[in-house]
Order: sequence, then C-alpha cells, then structure tokens
Amino acid sequence: MVSKVIQVVIADDHPIVRSGIHTELANHSDIHVVGEATNGDEAFQLANTLHPDILLLDINMPGLRAVDVVKRLSELPAAPRVIVLTVLEDEEHVTSLLSAGAKGYILKDEPPTVITGAVRAVAQGSLWLSAGIGRVIGHLADSASGEAAEKTLTPRELEVLRMMARGWNNSKIARDMCVTEATIKFHVGNIYHKLSVTSRVEAVLYAARRALVDLNSE
Repeated sequence: MVSKVIQVVIADDHPIVRSGIHTELANHSDIHVVGEATNGDEAFQLANTLHPDILLLDINMPGLRAVDVVKRLSELPAAPRVIVLTVLEDEEHVTSLLSAGAKGYILKDEPPTVITGAVRAVAQGSLWLSAGIGRVIGHLADSASGEAAEKTLTPRELEVLRMMARGWNNSKIARDMCVTEATIKFHVGNIYHKLSVTSRVEAVLYAARRALVDLNSE
C-alpha cells in the first residue's frame, strides 16, 4: 500500500526562512509543500482552501495573530494540524499556542532535519515539542505538592497518559485498550486530578517534563 503524502503549508514572513524549510522538506518524497504564506491572514486562507495536513506557522508575522489562526482553524471540520515555528520559548507563548490547539512547537535554532521529523510525527497524530521547551514548562510538573504526582498514577493511567501524548482521543484509546470510552474518561479524570492539571495539553506537558513520555519520537 502506498503511504499518503503529507501536504504542508509554510507560513513565515521571511523569504529565506520559507525557502530553507521548503528545500529541506522537498528532499523527502513523503512530504509535499502545497503553499506558502507571508502573514497570518494568508496562512488561515491557504490552510482553509488547500486543506493541508500540516501548517508550519511562524508566531511573529503581520496580520492575524498566530494564536488566532490556530483557534480559527481548530473550528474547521477538516482542520490541519498546526506546528508553531519560532524563536520564542517563553512559557506564555508555549502554553497559549498549545492550549489553542497547536500540535507542535519547534524552535528555529533546531537543525532543519528536526522539522521533517516533527512534520511526520504530528501528521501521525503525535504532539511534538523541541527539546528546549522542557525547561519552560517546569511549573506544570511542580504544581503538585509533596511526592512526585506521577508516582500516584496507576499503571493503567500511565498507559492512558502515554496514548494521550500520541494525540489519541478517548475513543481511539478505548478501542486500543478494549474497554469502553466511559472507562477511559474515568482514567483521564483521575490523571487530571492526580497531576493537578485541567487539560490534555497540561497533562502531556507534565508527562514530558517528568520524562514519562517522549514527544519527539516519530
């Protein structure tokens, strides 16, 4: 069976950056760049009309803010998965973009090959973060008092958490584990409570900080 080619739109207002990313991705037969945008409005329009699998989105561009692009795209029935590409690694930007619905966060000082790996991983449903992001999300791991919160998770809850990190929804996790979706919802609720988090993003980031999951694996 022939593998599906991953269709990508690149959004960055710097021509040399777009060219560099395009050149790197063009080296791989399973990835095809279908469009390029130079501002936030173009990024949204191209993603909405071309229906790519992945939108590589720079944070600092003219027009529509990146976080608003992500939010608007997440409301579409066939939304692309968004990977943020930026030099900004502060906590506010990381958490706001991921909470808005971004599935990846790449720092621009990474080697070009990292982008290829991230595109493939996110296209397959995983969440992907640059290794350097770990140091800015420590507050999530430190939110629980006393003994490390992950030690209170049962083996079953850890298994669910690792599947969450792969981008799986409750329905897919339930099918894989051969249990009901209600059972998975129960496990997810316990995970939130034990880790003192309120969302899937926070739970996965906590797990990444504690090395319970590997967000950079393909």
